[in-house]
Amino acid sequence: MHGNTEPSERSTGSTGGPDRTGLNRRRFLGAGALAAASVVAAASASSAAQAQAPSAAPASTRPRAASRPLFLGTYTSAGGGTGVGLATYDTVTGAISGAGTVTGVGNPSYLAVHPDGTTLYTVNEQQDGGVTAIALPGAGGGSPTVLGTRATGGAGPTHLSVHPGGGWLLSANYTSGSVAVHPIGASGALGERTDLVTHSAPPPGPGQRGPHAHQILTTPDGGQVVAVDLGNDTVYTYRLDTSAGTLAQVSYARLRPGAGPRHLTFHPSGAFAYLANELDNTVVVCAYDPATGELTPGEPQSTGAGQAGGNFPAQLVVTGDGAFAYLANRGHNSLTRYAVEESGARLRLLDTVPVGGDFPRQLALSPAGNLLFAANQRSNSVTVFHVDPESGELRSAGAPFGSPVAVCALPL
Repeated sequence: MHGNTEPSERSTGSTGGPDRTGLNRRRFLGAGALAAASVVAAASASSAAQAQAPSAAPASTRPRAASRPLFLGTYTSAGGGTGVGLATYDTVTGAISGAGTVTGVGNPSYLAVHPDGTTLYTVNEQQDGGVTAIALPGAGGGSPTVLGTRATGGAGPTHLSVHPGGGWLLSANYTSGSVAVHPIGASGALGERTDLVTHSAPPPGPGQRGPHAHQILTTPDGGQVVAVDLGNDTVYTYRLDTSAGTLAQVSYARLRPGAGPRHLTFHPSGAFAYLANELDNTVVVCAYDPATGELTPGEPQSTGAGQAGGNFPAQLVVTGDGAFAYLANRGHNSLTRYAVEESGARLRLLDTVPVGGDFPRQLALSPAGNLLFAANQRSNSVTVFHVDPESGELRSAGAPFGSPVAVCALPL
């Protein structure tokens, strides 16, 4: 179907990748960026303040403290960012400490890690879009090493994810409205692109000049790949051929015109997904059928964060037990808390709390689920919250950590 040496490029109209088992914009880009010197000063102050934050649990029941890696995505072309930020966080207090920067990577705005934890991947969100692989040091220490960059075949990639099998990297080109596939070698380095699919149908939504692929990820069962397109008001479902690294469209789901779907998050059950709509300031619960790959959107509901035009939802995250969901609100500068009910079929809005920064572009829960990180683009900061396991309530873990043009936080 496709040659072995040349990357493919296709458009949407109306299934063993490389083996790693041998291993032991855009519109808001850089708005309100502060001077880099101020950010460095804020980082030192905030780390000290966070270290003194009280713990939510009695001493007898607290988890044992540990320092874990935290990687920070930035914009290097927006007045302050110099590469991928390196940091650590205290798994109990949430205090963040800076540890340097991986330089030489342009606009690393979104990050993902390989399932085996040895390699970090980042988009290069620029006109000539790319994806970069960075080898992470092992237990013996050392520094991260850039393994190289591959072209995505599109402009402005904003999201990437690693297929659960570890053999393929998936990326979404926002500006050109396409999704790409790259093979991952045994070292973690990326090979030449094996597929490129442009979202040519359905037609763009109102006010859009074309498709804008904003996210691509694998479904929880591992059987399908979904791509969220803001420009076409559509979520596409693909099947990934894990031998050839190519995508075949299975179905697509349309949102109401002008919704601007941005980011989709699955419930742990895999039967439902939650979609943040950037343009009409809503969230939607979607039913998902793993057997067919069909996604069925429900009715749009409130973010609790003002009116459309003044707030731009960015991303939802769901707790590991599937009990609560949180939404980042850019503009309203808040986090919305939802109770997840009816086995994932319903979101019930509980409250909103200030995020403690300006323009929260991305959220991430720590692996233990006790901490929530928010990357605040315009205030050049990362804020951290303690997550109450019973009520889902959020409590600030201390002063913000200064990070130039912070747009992604990835805690390991």
